[in-house]
Amino acid sequence: MNDWTPTSWQTKPAAQQATYPSEEALNRMVAQLSNLPPLVTSWEVEALKSQLAEAAEGRRFVLQGGDCAENFDDCSSPIITNKLKILLQMSLLLVHGLRKPVTRVGRIAGQFAKPRSADLETRDGVTLPSYRGDLVNGPDFTEADRTPDPVRLMRGYGRAAMTLNFIRALVDCGFADLHHPENWNLEFVKHSPLADDYQRVVDSLGGSLRFMETLAGSRVDALGRVQFFTSHEGLHLHYEQAQTRQVPHRPGWYNLSTHLPWIGLRTADVDGAHVEYFRGISNPIGVKVGAGMSAEWVQALVEILNPGNEPGRLILIHRYGASKIADGLPGLIEAVRATGKRVLWMCDPMHGNTETTSNGYKTRRFENILSELEQSFDIHAELGSHLGGVHFELTGDDVTECVGGARGLGEADLVRAYRTQVDPRLNYEQALEMAMRIVRKMGPGGN
Repeated sequence: MNDWTPTSWQTKPAAQQATYPSEEALNRMVAQLSNLPPLVTSWEVEALKSQLAEAAEGRRFVLQGGDCAENFDDCSSPIITNKLKILLQMSLLLVHGLRKPVTRVGRIAGQFAKPRSADLETRDGVTLPSYRGDLVNGPDFTEADRTPDPVRLMRGYGRAAMTLNFIRALVDCGFADLHHPENWNLEFVKHSPLADDYQRVVDSLGGSLRFMETLAGSRVDALGRVQFFTSHEGLHLHYEQAQTRQVPHRPGWYNLSTHLPWIGLRTADVDGAHVEYFRGISNPIGVKVGAGMSAEWVQALVEILNPGNEPGRLILIHRYGASKIADGLPGLIEAVRATGKRVLWMCDPMHGNTETTSNGYKTRRFENILSELEQSFDIHAELGSHLGGVHFELTGDDVTECVGGARGLGEADLVRAYRTQVDPRLNYEQALEMAMRIVRKMGPGGN
C-alpha cells in the first residue's frame, strides 16, 4: 500500500467519468470539499465492517436498499421518512422471520451519480451529454442542464449531509422504536393485500417484547433505536477522493462520504481507476459481479481488494438475471472459494431483470426478481456457501415502475405513477412482499 494515495487513481483509465468544461474549476471544488467535515465517522465504518463479518458467517442478514439514483429535489422530510420506513418495515419482517439480527444499509445520502451506456444522447438531431445523475448534470435536455457543473458536487455533499442529519435525528428520537412499530406505517399500508400479514408480525413482536420486559421488570431501552448505515456507488472519483482522509488513532485511509461504497459492474476493470481507488480505503466495499465476468477476473478483484483476507472487508453482490443465474453463479462461487478469501455474498436481483415494455417503459417483473433471489439462496446452499444479504432498488412511495406483485400491476399501470429518471424500483407493497417471500424461503420451516 506504500504506492497508494487518494489521488493515485488518476494514473489509471477512469471509466464513466464526466467531462467538465473547466478542469481548474473542478479541482477548486474538490479542494473545498476536502476541507469540509466528514459525513460519517471511522468508528461507524468499523462497526458496519464487524456486522458484515457476522453476516458472512451466517449469523446476521444484510438488507441494502434504496433509490436507483437520488435526486436533489427529493431531499425532503416526507421522502426521506418513507425511505427509512420501508427499510425498517422490511427489516422488522426479516428479524421476526429469519430469527437473526438484520443490518440495514440504505442506498441513500450520496447515490447521486449513475453510469450510462453512452456519453452522448441525441434527440431530433441535437446531441448533448447524457444525464449522469444530479451530482454531475441535470435531466432536462438542454445544453445548460446537461453541461457537467462541479458546483453540483458541493450541492450533493449538502444534500447528503442534510439527509444524514435527518435520519440520525429520527433514529435517535425513537422513530425506529420497536415499542411503537405502528409509527412506521405508510399512509397506504391499509390498502396493501399484505396488510393483515404485516399486522400479525407487528402484534407478535409487540407481545414478545412485552413478555421479555415483564420478566426483566423494566423497559428494554436498547430497542428504542436501531443502527442505520448508508451506501452509494463510488462512481464519481473526484467526489470520493475529496472525502477520503486519515483519522486519529486509526491506521489507513477512510472514505467518509459513506459507510459502504461499491464498485459497479461497468467500472470493475482490474486495471482501472475505480479498483485502484477502492483498494486503498479502509471501508468495507462492495463489487457488483455477474454475467460476462470470467472466473479469473473475479479472482483478481478479490486478491486486489482484500489481500489481507480481512473479515467484513469485501462484499460480492451478484447480478445475473433470472434466466442466467443457474449457469453463472455456481462457477463464480467456486472461483472465489479457490482464492481462500472470505467474502460476504449478496444478491442484487434487480439489474439483470430489466426490460422495456411495448409502450416504451423500462420495467422489471416481480416474478423474475423473486426467481433470481430464490435461485440464489438455493445455489449457495447446494454449494455449501451462504447468501448473507440482498440488494434492492426500492422506494417507500406508491410508484408504479415494476410490474407484478400481490396487487398484480400490469404494463398498463405503469403510466399511473412512473417517476424514476433512471431505473424502475419496487414500490412499498412490492418491497414488503419481497421481504415476506424471503422469510417464507429461508425462515424456520422454509423450503
